Amino acid sequence: MGMTMTQKILAAHAGKDSVKAGELIMANLDLVLGNDVTSPVAINEFNKAGCDCVFNREKIALVMDHFTPNKDIKAAEQTKRVRDFASAKGITNYFDVGDMGVEHALLPEKGLVVSGDLVIGADSHTCTYGALGAFSTGVGSTDMAAGMAYGKAWFKVPSAIKFNLTGKPAKWVSGKDVILHIIGKIGVDGALYKSMEFSGDGIKYLSMDDRFAICNMAIEAGAKNGIFPVDEVTLDYVRGHSSRQPVVYEADPDAEYDEVYDIDMSALTPTVAFPHLPSNTRVFGEFGDVKIDQVVIGSCTNGRYSDFVEAAKVLKGHKIHKDVRMLIIPATQKIFLQMIESGLTKLFIEAGAAVSTPTCGPCLGGHMGILASGERCVATTNRNFVGRMGHPNSEVYLASPAVAAASAVTGKISHPDEVYKEEN
Repeated sequence: MGMTMTQKILAAHAGKDSVKAGELIMANLDLVLGNDVTSPVAINEFNKAGCDCVFNREKIALVMDHFTPNKDIKAAEQTKRVRDFASAKGITNYFDVGDMGVEHALLPEKGLVVSGDLVIGADSHTCTYGALGAFSTGVGSTDMAAGMAYGKAWFKVPSAIKFNLTGKPAKWVSGKDVILHIIGKIGVDGALYKSMEFSGDGIKYLSMDDRFAICNMAIEAGAKNGIFPVDEVTLDYVRGHSSRQPVVYEADPDAEYDEVYDIDMSALTPTVAFPHLPSNTRVFGEFGDVKIDQVVIGSCTNGRYSDFVEAAKVLKGHKIHKDVRMLIIPATQKIFLQMIESGLTKLFIEAGAAVSTPTCGPCLGGHMGILASGERCVATTNRNFVGRMGHPNSEVYLASPAVAAASAVTGKISHPDEVYKEEN
């Protein structure tokens, strides 16, 4: 029996000709990632194990993004601990205020991940890099510590589900809508410890940013990873961001899949995940007026430049509803600068939004946008669990940047066509 893309990458990094689902392997790592929340725990374990040095100073990335700029004394102490560790160990890829970004947008932008890599990160959304044709997955801080010390990790080889994507998405339908539709279809445990492998002739209609958003949320279906085949879109992105040579793996024609789903993207419409699960999805026409208090556009899911371009298309010529707070959070400094230079920042501010330095901030209920009891937020983030963005009695609705922008104008969850002006 042939191998899937994921299995081929794992086999290559384990020094084996082949692997099969359920097999336990030890594999070499191309990159180990941590942030300001998970890295301090990993550093404690690293020191407890008596490790003196890291396996490779250039293959560890420490990104201070969750509570930065530091929101309180505890956050400042956590960041200082990581900063001191990075300095002491000579870690090259340490990113702090002024040079940081939301980790899963920053690493591809910096060219630290390319096709064929094997990446672990002490953050569940490390699966984002599957958009590049890499195997990437979230791990605990103890695994991160071992990875930093030895450059290796244990894996149970996952089985896979194939998602055959066909058709061209209609106007206002983005990668966010595609993955919300899929999660709504299979559930939050529908791909538990499996690889979500995307294929089909519809992929050519998905930008890299669409693919990043889709793979980012693979974990919301319980998946071990999500992964896209490497095409010219991928290679153009890699060549534009990294000097490293990508390695391209393709699934064998006789690769085994637990299930195969056919997704006609031309039939999809803007989708919203209602509280309190990403799988609680609905489309317009299935719900009435839902008044909101806040809109957040940003995060490792939808904080890229194209996301803000899409939101600006909808928002142009409008003011934000008087009862709504709108937060715009570019995922990296480079994206922030692009927004300033293109005039998007001016458009958002003049519409009444607050524009922030890169941070995870409100996505995890960290800071800068915490919800009070009874408040509702439309967010382009990836999770809407109870209390995710603040008070346990608050509600988070997941949507695309276009839907979020339209909702900010009307004060209720709205389809972009309700707001968009054709002359824009």
